[in-house]
Formats: sequence, C-alpha cells, structure tokens
Amino acid sequence: MKRPVLVAVFALCQVIAAAAQDQPVAMNQGQMNRLDRDGNGAVDRPEYQAFMTSAFANLDRNKDGSLRSEEVAQVLNAQQFAATDADRDGKLSRTEFLNRVMADFKSADRSGDGSLQ
Repeated sequence: MKRPVLVAVFALCQVIAAAAQDQPVAMNQGQMNRLDRDGNGAVDRPEYQAFMTSAFANLDRNKDGSLRSEEVAQVLNAQQFAATDADRDGKLSRTEFLNRVMADFKSADRSGDGSLQ
C-alpha cells in the first residue's frame, strides 16, 4: 500500500470505530500534521473532507463508487461497517461514508469553529 492510503485507512479506522461506539474522534499530532494542508496548526472542515474523499477513492479498489466489506475488511470490522451502512444495502456509498466521517468531524469539533486542533 502507498503511504497516503495507509494514513487514510488509519484515520478512517479511528473515525468509524469512534462512530460505532458513539465516541468523538481524537487524532494524534502526526495525523493532524498530515491533514493540515495549509500548515495553520488545525485541520479545518474542507481539509478533512478532501482527505476523506481521497481515502474513499483509495479504498474503492474496484472503482465502482462504493465500498464493499471485502474492500475494507482489513480496516473495518463488521460492526463498524454496519454502523456506516445507513441504508443497509451491504455497501458504503460515497455519501454514506462522507456523511459518517463529517458527522464525526462535527462531533470532534468541540469549539464549533469548523476546525480540529
């Protein structure tokens, strides 16, 4: 796997694991630095969304526009996958995926300023 994919997968695991347990997401400084594209010391909503959009594309190995459990089996367990599969069709659409990770971003943004520090 390429390094950006590993970073995306790691961040994805944390986000979805926290969501499955109804807990806010916490990122370490190394992850924050990788996502902080403008170098201002915070990860804002557009940076996070761009990163997660890229993560989705990297995880979608067969490029069909959705994530099946076998595509993410190394990073998501069945419970995490089910928690994100809002329509229960056995796959994660880009919308389902982004809705989940952006809702988690909002939960983690305790100050409500649109950024994680």
